[in-house]
Parts: sequence; C-alpha cells; structure tokens
Amino acid sequence: MRQSFLFTSESVSEGHPDKVADQISDAIVDLFLSKDPQARVACETLTTTNKVVLAGEIRGKGVYENDAWAPGIEEEIERTVRETVKRIGYEQDGFHWQTFDFSNNLHGQSVHIAQGVDESGNKDEGAGDQGIMFGYATDETPGLMPATLYYSHKILERMAADRHSGAAPFLEPDAKSQVTLHYENGVPVKATALVVSTQHKPGYCEIGDKADAAKYGELRDYVKGVFTDVLPDGFVSDETKLYINPTGTFEIGGPDGDAGLTGRKIIVDTYGGAAPHGGGAFSGKDPTKVDRSAAYVARYLAKNVVAAGLAKRCTIQLSYAIGIAEPLSVYVDLHGTGKVDEAVLEEALPKLVRLTPKGIREHLKLNAPIYSKTAAYGHFGREPEGDTFTWEKTDLVDQLKAAVA
Repeated sequence: MRQSFLFTSESVSEGHPDKVADQISDAIVDLFLSKDPQARVACETLTTTNKVVLAGEIRGKGVYENDAWAPGIEEEIERTVRETVKRIGYEQDGFHWQTFDFSNNLHGQSVHIAQGVDESGNKDEGAGDQGIMFGYATDETPGLMPATLYYSHKILERMAADRHSGAAPFLEPDAKSQVTLHYENGVPVKATALVVSTQHKPGYCEIGDKADAAKYGELRDYVKGVFTDVLPDGFVSDETKLYINPTGTFEIGGPDGDAGLTGRKIIVDTYGGAAPHGGGAFSGKDPTKVDRSAAYVARYLAKNVVAAGLAKRCTIQLSYAIGIAEPLSVYVDLHGTGKVDEAVLEEALPKLVRLTPKGIREHLKLNAPIYSKTAAYGHFGREPEGDTFTWEKTDLVDQLKAAVA
C-alpha cells in the first residue's frame, strides 16, 4: 500500500441537478413506504429547465394496486415532489417549485420481477436484482470514512446551512466541492487543493457584465472561511491552492443550467473513489433492491470491523442473483492492515447478520420512510438517529471480537 500520495474526492450540494433528482426519488420512496412498508418502488427522476419527470415501476397497498392508483395518491405524489424542491430552495425563473411542469410516468411493477422477489410458500424473499455491492471503512476520520470525501461533504453541508439560515444570503442552491489531500505514511496531513463552485446571486462574480469586485471578494472570503472552519487545524495553509468559482460566474445553475438524473452521483454517495462501487445507484429504490440494502449492510459490516480494531481499512463485497435470497459470495479485503485473517471474517460475518434481503431489512430496520435524508451529502459517514442511518451503528463490535477470538 502506498504511503505518500495525493488523493481527491468531490461532493455536490443538495441543489445540484442530479441531487435534486435523487431527493425527489427518495421522497417518493418515503411516501410509498409510509403507506405500505412492503411497497415496491423503482423511481427515476429527470430534472431540467422548469420540468420534472418521474418514471419507473411501483406497487403497494394504498398506493398502486390492481393496475390502478389509489384515490388521491397522484395528487399527493405531485405535492411531495414540489415540497422537496421548495425545501431545497429553488424559486428561480428557470426552475421554481410552484411553476415547473410535472409529469408522472410511474406504473405497475413487472409481474415477472414480482414473482422472483416476493416471499411465497417455502420460498424466501429473493433479491430484487442481480449485482455486486461494496462496503468500505477506514480509520482516517471519526466517522470511519475517507477524509477527502468526508471534508468535501462537510464544506457543502456548512454552505447549505448558512444559505438556509440567511448567514450567506448570496448563495444559491447549486454547488460542488473538491478536496485534494496529501497523505504521509498513509495518513492525511494537509490540503494541497480545494475547489468550490457555487451558484450565487447576481453580481457576486469576477467575470461578466454584472461583475462586482467587492461582492466577489465577499463570496471568496466566505468560502475561504468555510475551508478553514471545516478542515482540521493546519490542513489549510498559504501553500494550499484555492479555486473558488474558477469560471468567474455561476448564476445559471440547478436543473436550469444542467439536466439532472437519479443515480448519476453514486461515487459521491459512497466513498469518493477511495473504494470500489458495484455500479448500482441507491436513491429511488425500496430496500428489497440489493443495490441499496446490500450496499448498506456491507458498509455496516466493514465499519464494525474497523471500529473493533480488527483492521485500519476494510472492503467487503457481496453478490446476489435476482430472485435468490442468499448472497452468492462474501469477500473481505483488509488491505494489509488486518489483525485477523480475511477468511475468518468471511465465515464470521454472515453469522452475525443474515445477508438475505429480508434479513438485512429486518436487522437494519429498512422498511421505513427514512431515505430522504440519505439523498444528499452521502449515504455513509452520517450519525445514526433512531431508525435513520442504522447501518452507521457500531453495535457488532463485541460480537465480532468474540467471533474471531
């Protein structure tokens, strides 16, 4: 394993067009699960200039039964979508929560998928799709996440909080961040480059007819302050290269500036490129879809391995076949940092959590409307709150230590 290197991760704000799409899709998942904890949802969202389009397959009591919508649910879907966009903060000419055109193209789930997924007779509930899922943890931050992604998220979370509170009234919802850290002896020690591109009110720019040097200076000084506040002491220095709105102007943003689609920010959602990703997106999917639930449990297991002191880094891969309950494989890689053999963990972990779709959902309490909070600033590295982010708990530590003793 390399000891000295530069590594970079990026994040995007809740107002980024792809993240707007993710949040809408997960708001639909929450709406359906609030009515039927066994609802099946695969909701994709397209956002563009003054338009939101939903598409996908759904099923659920009180939602969509016998090829028909339940009374009033279509109006509730549209209201949920508009409220999501309002909460994010879009009230612009090119994208306004009250006035965008809305199209709902959700329809019933394929019966051929349903027959493979549903529990019946002696058949256990099967995986909602085939695929490979990864979980990862590292001890380089308190949340056991890669530092580059952790700080990229924190920068944008802080900026969004300041925008909503009025502390930074010149900010608009769309933004991106990027953090490059220098690692020595495998440990992050300083930032070599920090990037923020943020949508702003008119005039807070360096280039263009509306450019105002004083206003741009205010925005730049604000972002520099966020960098210093969020990153550890000493990480930001005079040697750190800062790029703040490097195009010079960023007034046209969000879905008006660029179309958004559910699931296009999967690396932002997971580990910022520091670990493998199976390819499947999370948002818009109910937890029978192992793209989501198995990725969550893989993170849960990897985090508990590191929290137990069994390794400094841990990657776990799970694989599934559609309609089949048990995983086809369990793979553990401790990246040369382990205090136990990977094969021992591969045998022990499935005994601590049943790794079937139903077993995962029951252990992590996933059949609940908990997903809207996951759709911005990462699905991992968050603080567990009640039944939200249960996969971030480290409640297996004692059992793990006993299992490998």
